Amino acid sequence: MKDYVVIFEKGEEGWGAYVPDLPGCVAAGASREEAEALIRNAIPLHIDLMQEQGLPVPEPSTAAAVVSVAA
Repeated sequence: MKDYVVIFEKGEEGWGAYVPDLPGCVAAGASREEAEALIRNAIPLHIDLMQEQGLPVPEPSTAAAVVSVAA
C-alpha cells in the first residue's frame, strides 16, 4: 500500500484532481466527491499502465499541508 498526495482544485464547472508524483494521472468530476472517486480509481490504473510500458513508477514523495493565515 502506498499513499500518494492528491490535489483537488475547484473550477468553474466542477472539480479536478491530480497526483503530483504520477504525471498525467488526472480526473475531473461535477463534485469534489466525484473527482475523488474517479482519481481513486485512476491511480492504480495509471500505475498498471506505467508498469506495462516498462516505465518506473515513482515513489510517493510529495507532501501537502493546509496553512492558515490572516487574510
